[in-house]
Amino acid sequence: MSMQYHYPVKHRKMKPAVIIMLAASLFVGVSCGHKNKTASMSNIDSNTVQATLGELRQQYGDDAMPRAERSVPQVAALWTANDGTPDEFRVFCLRHFEADTAALWRMAQTLQANLESLWGCFNKISVDLKLPLHVAGPEPTELDEMFGGFDPSAHFDDDMYQQKIAFVVALNFPFYTLDEKNQMGAQWSRRQWAYARLGDLFTSRVPASANQQLANQLAAADNYISNYNIMMGRLVDEQGNHLFPDMALITHWGLRDELKTHYNQGDTGLAKQRIIYQVMRRIIDQSIPQCVINNAQYSWNPYSNAVLDGQGHALDNPEREPDTRYHYFLGNFHAMQQVDRYNPRYPTAIARAFDYDMEVSYDEIEQLFTAFLTSPQVADVAKLISQRVGRKLEPFDIWYDGFKSRSTINEDDLSAMTRRLYPNREAFAQKGMPSILRQLGFTPERIQFICSHVTVDPSRGAGHAWESNMRSDNARLRTRIAPDGMDYKGYNIAVHEFGHNVEQTITLHDVDNYIMKGVPNTAFTEALAFVFQGRDLAFLGYHDNNSQSEALETLDIFWGCYEIMGVALVDMYSWHWLYDHPDATVTQLKEQVMTIARQVWNKYYAPYLGEPDSPILAIYSHMIDSPLYLANYPYGHIIQFQLEQQLRGKNIADEIQRIFPVGRLTPQHWMRHAVGSNVSTQPLLDAAAEAVKKMR
Repeated sequence: MSMQYHYPVKHRKMKPAVIIMLAASLFVGVSCGHKNKTASMSNIDSNTVQATLGELRQQYGDDAMPRAERSVPQVAALWTANDGTPDEFRVFCLRHFEADTAALWRMAQTLQANLESLWGCFNKISVDLKLPLHVAGPEPTELDEMFGGFDPSAHFDDDMYQQKIAFVVALNFPFYTLDEKNQMGAQWSRRQWAYARLGDLFTSRVPASANQQLANQLAAADNYISNYNIMMGRLVDEQGNHLFPDMALITHWGLRDELKTHYNQGDTGLAKQRIIYQVMRRIIDQSIPQCVINNAQYSWNPYSNAVLDGQGHALDNPEREPDTRYHYFLGNFHAMQQVDRYNPRYPTAIARAFDYDMEVSYDEIEQLFTAFLTSPQVADVAKLISQRVGRKLEPFDIWYDGFKSRSTINEDDLSAMTRRLYPNREAFAQKGMPSILRQLGFTPERIQFICSHVTVDPSRGAGHAWESNMRSDNARLRTRIAPDGMDYKGYNIAVHEFGHNVEQTITLHDVDNYIMKGVPNTAFTEALAFVFQGRDLAFLGYHDNNSQSEALETLDIFWGCYEIMGVALVDMYSWHWLYDHPDATVTQLKEQVMTIARQVWNKYYAPYLGEPDSPILAIYSHMIDSPLYLANYPYGHIIQFQLEQQLRGKNIADEIQRIFPVGRLTPQHWMRHAVGSNVSTQPLLDAAAEAVKKMR
């Protein structure tokens, strides 16, 4: 998972909440069927706007008017009485509108240089303050958590408006809607794209207090998830057997990844998978006893929910977790609501996540996913998996891992190897990362450059990548590293996160304009991370010469899409329900999330995986600590497959370095540059059908 902090709102890929604020749309915005009152105090009327435009025409002529007619109304919508009178607004526009082409480019260069300094330093401060929360070490104190929730950029918008820098940007670099970017972008030069991205920056006025409240809430939710571990050695089955060694697994990632490892272990492995599934169910419905979370003092039977103390005595009615999971979920919603009211064009977190952050609409994502989930290929692949495991499928088989090469390799052997190779973070940084890049075809010079811009840390949570926002700083790679070295799970995550870091480094240092750094949305960086992760065994020297390896790879991507698309829909529908029921209680939210999870399960999964009404799709931790992020994963898998087709038979390093420096175009423009076609599930569906035939 790629994590970036907010400049000036939240996450680099989750861009500042942009609006085209015309006078007619100041008071009510609509998205995804939700209406939301927005806050605006503009004191500029249409007569002042027209008078200002008339004077600009007189001063600069007709050639300047297409840009002025777009930008002046936008600035008017942002201007308040505190910024000046209508006459002062008019004077400001006449003074700061730049009609000269060379001077406009000089202005853009100044803005980009200063933004890199500001955003880069904000990011570095955030990384430093969150170290106790993100990196393994002493348990964070309450003061650590306070600092971790501090947002150094919370006042960025306020300061930019107070200094009137925001108005200069909006006046000279007008905002273009997603539809306009998609329609016009193919004809834009790189400079025009940079101007359009500058136009995305200052089009809403979210108060610092709302930004800081959101930052505090998300930091608290992230800390809750990062410290939510199940002590596997203390789990007991119905017969009182301890099935696992002593190890702490984080929800949901660690539990899911442990479950995946037991597909080649017969009845013993199946018993372990079933007990993990039961643990997940207890977490979802919050019937899990509070005392067994992150605590090795008690033994716990997740079937009966009985808890035993160190002497083997049963606890009498142990207290369950008090819906903490859903307290954080609801807290995220309420914090987002405070930002909503200052976004008239995108007045909900849903609208910002899809229409703005992903630059793909909610409806388009829903249609893309549901068409995939109802494709005939799902039944064919499910039947093939059932044949391979030799039994009817169960709900946890959404995580079937048998198409990967490692499914035939004992994970203990893999962990022994990775611990030997990477006993600490320095070993992975100095040997692992260069080896990965070398095998992908990067030159020694590029290997040294990329690796010198990535810092490896032992993660307190499951692991993540954190970008740099200035070229003088490093990207961060975090994964779990035990005292005895990096086990295979930690290595697998590290390879994934290193894929993010390679993207982050290339798209910061090699892009032609700083404002174009990055990729269209997080799905595109996930795609490259998946490309890396899918080769993790090859990087260790395991080379699959199986004639069916291509078919297996296709089926693995297909099943991964099938799994995560349903999870993403549960996340999307839960937020949609919250906006329809903004006064919901924590208990109501919990029941509705489980209801939605069951409905999605029954429609798309139960016919193939059995057990009607399973709530398992609601287990994903992203729903708590990364609101509305999950759709990026299946979208990323779709992009990954198209990228893999493009990479086949080519030097991977050369292709990565050709594709990614194009920077942050819109998704469809980026894909046409990368692979020559739009984002589509059809290539994967067609390939899956052929793969099933080949496997049979």
